[in-house]
Amino acid sequence: MASLRDIRTRIKSVKNTQKITGAMKLVAASKLRRAQDAIGAARPYASEIGQAIARVGASIQRSDEVVVNPLLESREIKRVRLVVMTSDRGLCGGFNASILRRADQFIADHADVYDEVEIATIGRRAYEYFRKQPDLTLKDYPEVFSRLKFQEALVIAEELSGDYVDGKVDAVYLLYNEFKSAINQVVTVSQLVPVATLEEDSSEDDREHLEYIYESDAQGVLDSLVPRYVATRVWRALLESNASEHGARMSAMDSATKNGKEIEDKLTLQYNRARQANITQELMEIVGGAEALNG
Repeated sequence: MASLRDIRTRIKSVKNTQKITGAMKLVAASKLRRAQDAIGAARPYASEIGQAIARVGASIQRSDEVVVNPLLESREIKRVRLVVMTSDRGLCGGFNASILRRADQFIADHADVYDEVEIATIGRRAYEYFRKQPDLTLKDYPEVFSRLKFQEALVIAEELSGDYVDGKVDAVYLLYNEFKSAINQVVTVSQLVPVATLEEDSSEDDREHLEYIYESDAQGVLDSLVPRYVATRVWRALLESNASEHGARMSAMDSATKNGKEIEDKLTLQYNRARQANITQELMEIVGGAEALNG
């Protein structure tokens, strides 16, 4: 049986751990609020720019103009690149594990379909996981989340788009956790390029038959919108992953703090019982010694 000193040491250790996990929960909650605000601003913009591309495309079709943008052109898929987004640090529950499992599943499902499945990683956990697999072509974008800005998304989007246009890859997919709530993140696989054109919303009768005037022309507008749309998709995925990480960490640290409290209560009960047993033993020894003297 553990001594009273050992139990006191364990109780102190558990209390210190609770302070750490509690502080990490508060930090994650603070970062989560800012991340949610960023997502709230990015989602409507991403939706509207997608609808703008759809309206431009529909207008071009009605005018019988032939407009081609390389990021809109589909071709036979032989090489695929999967961009895997994880966190740089751990202690966020199953956030990283769920993404890595889905990445492994994606590779297994498409290994016999395409000639090659390349991996691009954003986040240290993904890089450390895939760099141990020498049979994969691996590209890493380091420290993106430590300096999370739209410029980072723009650089990544330009490189991915350039590789697609140059024929180095035939399709690019994003794999990330979509933020729903602090306790709910959905693993999402989304095709980045070729850009899937959206359908015009036919319920908007006022917009459906409008003729738009373009400055300078529809080709120029489309060529400007499509790269920005790709960058916005990457930016949104980064924000979704970032918010999901903070939500997962806040939830994990909350659970760890609660579990620490339960362990502390059990150790305290064990300590009290051991202390009571020691006191009872001492009393019995005192009474036994007194009876021996009197006898």
